[in-house]
Amino acid sequence: MKLTVDGLLVYFPYDYIYPEQYAYMLELKRALDAKGHGLLEMPSGTGKTISLLSLIVAYMIQNPHHVRKLIYCSRTVPEIEKVLEELKNLFNYYEKSQGEKPNLTGVVLSSRKNLCIHPDVSREREGKLVDGKCHALTASYIRDRHERDSSVPICQFYEGFNREGKESMLPYGVYTMDDMKQYGADRNWCPYFLARFAIIHAEIVVYSYHYLLDPKIAEVVSKELNREAVVVFDEAHNIDNVCIDSLSVKITRRTIDKSSQALQQLEKTVAEIRDEDAARLTMEYEQLVAGLKDAAIQRETDTILGNPILPDEVLNEVVPGNIRNAEHFLSFLKRFIEYVKTRLRIQHVVQESPAGFLKDVSSRVCIERKPLRFCASRLASLMRTLQIPDPSHLSSLVLITHLATLVSTYTKGFTIIIEPFDDKTPNVSNPILHFSCMDSSIAMRPVFARFQTVIITSGTLSPLDMYPKILDFNPVIMSSFTMTLARPCILPMIVSKGSDQVAISSKYETREDVAVIRNYGQLLVEMSACVPDGVVCFFTSYLYLESVVGAWYDQGVVASLQRHKLLFIETQDSAETSFALINYIKACESGRGAVLLSVARGKVSEGVDFEHHLGRAVLMFGIPYVFTQSRILKARLDYLRENFQR
Repeated sequence: MKLTVDGLLVYFPYDYIYPEQYAYMLELKRALDAKGHGLLEMPSGTGKTISLLSLIVAYMIQNPHHVRKLIYCSRTVPEIEKVLEELKNLFNYYEKSQGEKPNLTGVVLSSRKNLCIHPDVSREREGKLVDGKCHALTASYIRDRHERDSSVPICQFYEGFNREGKESMLPYGVYTMDDMKQYGADRNWCPYFLARFAIIHAEIVVYSYHYLLDPKIAEVVSKELNREAVVVFDEAHNIDNVCIDSLSVKITRRTIDKSSQALQQLEKTVAEIRDEDAARLTMEYEQLVAGLKDAAIQRETDTILGNPILPDEVLNEVVPGNIRNAEHFLSFLKRFIEYVKTRLRIQHVVQESPAGFLKDVSSRVCIERKPLRFCASRLASLMRTLQIPDPSHLSSLVLITHLATLVSTYTKGFTIIIEPFDDKTPNVSNPILHFSCMDSSIAMRPVFARFQTVIITSGTLSPLDMYPKILDFNPVIMSSFTMTLARPCILPMIVSKGSDQVAISSKYETREDVAVIRNYGQLLVEMSACVPDGVVCFFTSYLYLESVVGAWYDQGVVASLQRHKLLFIETQDSAETSFALINYIKACESGRGAVLLSVARGKVSEGVDFEHHLGRAVLMFGIPYVFTQSRILKARLDYLRENFQR
């Protein structure tokens, strides 16, 4: 249908529109007209995504000089794919109505793991391994070696893109991940680097929050995106947590051990190069004397090692003399690692400020603040100089340098908590150092300052007035919409007793009880016997899911369940979960019926539409409360109370 929203002709690819969708579009247009930021809350299931896309695409077409780009950010891969499907649907409706699709290009950017088509690299299931192998085939010094020695392997898809892909533009249309992979395979181009290149010129970009909010990634990926853009953060009810996580670091004893091993390897490599090619290290030293901004930076390495987490004023400074020399820098890092190692030898919880941490570092091992600020940048420079084929094994050392850079760069809005054990295993010694960000506005502030309109939207943003305070911005619109139409097909029920009349409770003290677990299983079996097609179940955590399923096997519940439906289980492995979800859908569509056991806040709990036959019934085994005894959570609450009276 076509409709006019405050004078703007909007193409909406469905026959009907909810009243709240129209009201949502009106508020959204007000924000675009004002070139300001906004907060919009509308219940899940009322069509936020298509409302956003329809209004903004229409605005871009009719006001190309005011809004040149839409940057749509979502959390998970299924959510991103859903946005692209809606965008394709919208473009098809334009074609049906006008005879041609809009002269716009919509592309998706995801990780190498999701876009790689190299036959060997794409077999790896872990993202870090894919990144490492990709770097080992595409780094400039690897390609230089290949020119001298053809036996050195390189990536044919990257070479194809490098030769031809940079000179061409993607035709108008919408490109999902599968479309990008197919487009790249047809031309022998790498889909990942094609997407990295295409987002600069595409009018619509869909990708993860982290490409804008994580400074290590944003500096590399999103640096060239123009200001005349609308940024949408969808499913943004936990955007403050994403901001906080992007600037937080967790160090364990295992991290220390692996970083020490990596440091030994680096020392050995530096010694070898000092004997064989001292000029390389000398050249790096001279570049560092000139400053970080003038140092030669190879961008393909940055996404592997993490770009320096430094403000521009620091990047303009000269690298301190005591860490310019490679051997001196590694010796400096060794002292810092040993200091962190000693801090992990504790018997009680310690909480302190970054300033207190820096003072202790200075008094114990004579390390000053300024060289610590450059640790992440200095390590990245050294990695490029040493030309290590696969730097993924240095990830723990990179984490240590991120801690050093963050703790010496930011003093306000952060805290350091050192715990002698993990919350889940209080009887086992497992010391952890948390460098935790308390102020989510630190990550959001550059986004608000850089782009003319930022829209934060979700099904749950209440209380709305809290977000402008904790994210530090002034919204031009701030609205909450309710669901206007009744949904009589939904029947919520609370089951308090099992078929044997034993009380069912998800309390922590009783949830491991054999009778409770048995009644959970019996309830699921009985529901599966009478509910057709798909049944989705949610547990409070992966640990609890594994515990219950193990007990169900022993009690014969799983065998009884499989007489009615096929059983699929979500795991922490994203590849396994995707495979389980695909087969769950197949089982529902074939008429066999299936049960999917998943986790609240897990991989399928957001962004996957269990519509119609895919979700005839939903069972929640327990309520996924946040762990209220977490010291990091308590520290964050104290910070909010102190600064915002929340």
